[in-house]
Amino acid sequence: MKRFCLLIGAAAAAALFTMVPTHAADLVKIGILWPLTGNAAAAGQASKAAAEVAADIVNNAHPELGDLPLAESAGLPNMGGAKLELVFVDHQGNPSLAQQLATRLITQDKVNVLMGAYQSSCSFTATAVAERYGIPFMVGESAAGNITGRGFKWVFRGTPIASDYARTYMRFFADMKRQGRKVDTIAVVNENTDYGTSVADAIVDEAKKADIPVAARIPYIANSSDVSAQVLQLKEKKPDVVIFISYTADSILYMKTMKNLDYEPPMVIGDDTGFSDPSFIPAVADVAQGAMNRSAWAVGKPGSTTYKINEMYKAKTGRDLDDTSARNMQSFFALADAINRAGSTDPERIREALTKTDLKPNQLMMGYQGVKFDDTGQNILAATYLIQLQDKKYELVWPDNAATAKLQWPMAGWKK
Repeated sequence: MKRFCLLIGAAAAAALFTMVPTHAADLVKIGILWPLTGNAAAAGQASKAAAEVAADIVNNAHPELGDLPLAESAGLPNMGGAKLELVFVDHQGNPSLAQQLATRLITQDKVNVLMGAYQSSCSFTATAVAERYGIPFMVGESAAGNITGRGFKWVFRGTPIASDYARTYMRFFADMKRQGRKVDTIAVVNENTDYGTSVADAIVDEAKKADIPVAARIPYIANSSDVSAQVLQLKEKKPDVVIFISYTADSILYMKTMKNLDYEPPMVIGDDTGFSDPSFIPAVADVAQGAMNRSAWAVGKPGSTTYKINEMYKAKTGRDLDDTSARNMQSFFALADAINRAGSTDPERIREALTKTDLKPNQLMMGYQGVKFDDTGQNILAATYLIQLQDKKYELVWPDNAATAKLQWPMAGWKK
């Protein structure tokens, strides 16, 4: 009996010994930094929900989602079905706090990879931490060029960047001119942090190449309480198109101030961010009819993969995916795909897998040409559409071969 008990005890100990490392390998921890409170909380919360839906798609079998990587299996097949665990932190739009939280995620929470951080200024500081510690960092949506312009090897970005957006606008203007619409001058209004400045600089540079005069370049302090002076400057210059590079509160304030000062340009284009925030349409749909926005996201036809993903997101949140949250979801899938191909949580193996990423259009949920990173970590196949606020939602209106609705020019504003 004693020998039997010893054998049972030894067997139990052996079983426990083998179970512990297997259980530890069952989780891959992804640390995610977004503004979950503060002025950009709506965008951060929308992206948080998108990441949670994406994790569900990876962790559980969803064969109905076609060629989307990792949808068919439950978990990461190259890691024995390992699941993704998300660790969210709230940097509140503060670059210093983003830096501190990135350090905490790596040193205390022991995450395997990082993702974030919405505001470019926060992504700039957080990615520097990841580079220092040798942890892969996926930037899902921040557009400032300097994020991937520092020679870092651990930073990757799935989204289009400032120069991509600027070239898109110039192609759109050229197309409008061919159709007989007047685009003789433009104005650029930008918040003055890394994001707004870098995008505005790129637009001005591309406009010069396209021989389109910039009637006004108007930088302003983000989260301003009064933008009357900026709107009056636009009213005086009378540009044919105004491009706003603004976060949520500013975007809403500009639209309301334009109505109050009776200024309505032929066309307004928002550079995503505030114009894509879930709170934008409810706040100003009645005064911003026809305003345009850039977006690489389209819901798609019923039955399509994008439509099904959007239905999953809507079931969770009660609303459609927007461009920012959808770009984050796409970058999340690209990161998960690389982790699976690495077959390991070893940072170097994940980094190496990211450098070899080559996702095709049929594997994506966005209107990119693919996902493939250059030596700086930038996705060289990222692209975008232009959408327009028509009634209570955005419609895809450009390019023509992808459009689901007819472009309305000039914008109706509050005079619809």
